[in-house]
Amino acid sequence: MIKKKLLGVLIVVGCTVSARSFADQDVWLLVDTQTQSMEVRKGDKTVAVLENIAIGRNGAGEKNHRGDDITPLGNYRIGWINERSAFRKFFGLTYPNVDNADNALKKGKIDLDTYEAIARAHSAGQIPPQNTDLGGQIGIHGLGSGSLSIHRSMNWTHGCIALTNDQIDQLSQWVEKGTLVTVK
Repeated sequence: MIKKKLLGVLIVVGCTVSARSFADQDVWLLVDTQTQSMEVRKGDKTVAVLENIAIGRNGAGEKNHRGDDITPLGNYRIGWINERSAFRKFFGLTYPNVDNADNALKKGKIDLDTYEAIARAHSAGQIPPQNTDLGGQIGIHGLGSGSLSIHRSMNWTHGCIALTNDQIDQLSQWVEKGTLVTVK
């Protein structure tokens, strides 16, 4: 196995399958908020590692409310893709998930109707409501015209996972709507 590093992306080379062919196979993303890296995985094998990602200004954990600048932990899917985002590309996550809603309901942060709307959306394979008190529009995106030096020096998002423009372009080779994203 050969490892190459190019533009902040560690590519693991050792097979003849192209990155594009992974999109419809068991590819998933593992976002490590401690090491600030993202692994593109196929089953239990790492295909690529994207390093020096940025997360929410207030770190990662349980989101308490819209605007808390926290990147939520948990398992999500890519619910939608915006190829014309101001952040170059935007892969929207199916946040909040049922676990997020369950915790929020128990703590009185959302009501039963909101919980049920989130649960219904997930059971139907749809995007959950994005306008609840838990927030929404959480995703993986590039910089667009944002500052690379700021990206490299601090966590700057409102809860999203940010990559460089080169990294988001690289990532788009592997992911599609429905791809699993685990944020830990």
